Amino acid sequence: MVKIISKTFDEERALYGSKDIYLEKCTFDGPADGESAMKESSNIEVVDSYFNLRYPFWHDTKVRIKDSEMTELCRAALWYSTDIEVENTKFHGIKALRECSDVIIRDSDIVSPEFGWSVHNITMTGSRAESEYFMMRSDNLRFENVEMKGKYSFQYIEDSEFVKCRFDTKDAFWHAKNVVVKDSVVKGEYLAWYCENVTFENCLIIGTQPLCYCKNLKLIDCRMQDADLAFEKSDVDATILGDVISIKNPKSGTIRVNSVQEIINDASGDGSSDNFCEVIVNN
Repeated sequence: MVKIISKTFDEERALYGSKDIYLEKCTFDGPADGESAMKESSNIEVVDSYFNLRYPFWHDTKVRIKDSEMTELCRAALWYSTDIEVENTKFHGIKALRECSDVIIRDSDIVSPEFGWSVHNITMTGSRAESEYFMMRSDNLRFENVEMKGKYSFQYIEDSEFVKCRFDTKDAFWHAKNVVVKDSVVKGEYLAWYCENVTFENCLIIGTQPLCYCKNLKLIDCRMQDADLAFEKSDVDATILGDVISIKNPKSGTIRVNSVQEIINDASGDGSSDNFCEVIVNN
C-alpha cells in the first residue's frame, strides 16, 4: 500500500483511479478548487484528513475513513461507492452519502441535508445526525445509539431495525415497510403515516396525530405523550402504557390502553362509524 503523509491536494481528480493507498494528515483544499479527488479508486484508507472540496469519493470500492472532517463545502462526498467504513468523522456537507452499499458508520457527526438516499445495507452506531429527508428510500438499515434531528426522516425505507435511538423528527417513517424500532424515543408530528409492517417496542412516542393510515402496525408496551387523533384508518395491534389524548377512527385490530381521554368515531363524516377496531381501556 502506498503511503501519503501530510500532503495537500487541490487539483481536479488529484488521485483519480488510485489503488491501495493510505493517506494520513492530508488536506484536500486550495486555489485550484478541483473536484473528484479519488473518483474510481479502490482500497483507500484515510486517517486524520481534511476535505474542503466537492465529490471526493465517487464510484469507489473499499473505503476506510477515520478521524477526519468533511466540511460544508465538501458536497456529495460519497456516491455510488461500496464497502465503506467510517469512524469518528464529521460529515458536514450536503448530500454526503448517496447510492452506496455496505456501509458502516461509527461514532460520527452528521450535519448534512438529504443524507443517505438510496443506500443499501448500512450500519450506524454511536452517532448523531442533523438532516432533512434523512435516509430516504434506503433499505437494510441497522441503527443503534443514534440521535437524529430534522424533518422527513426515514421515508420509504424498508427492512430496517433501530435500537436505543432518539429521533426528533417530523413526518418520520412515512411509507416505511418491514421496520422495527426498539427501546427508543421518537418525537415529532405525524409519525409513520402510510407505513406497513412496522413495529414499535418499548418506545416513547411523542407528538400529534401519530400512526395513521398504517397496515399491520404493532405497538408493544409503548408510551405515548401529546398523542391526539392517533391511529386514524390504521390496522393496528397495540399495547400502550399510560394515557392517550384521543384515538380517531382506527380501522381494525385491537388497541389496549391504560386510559384515553377521547375515542372519536366519525369515519363516515355523518356521525356514523365504520370502525371495526376494538379499544380496550384498562383503568
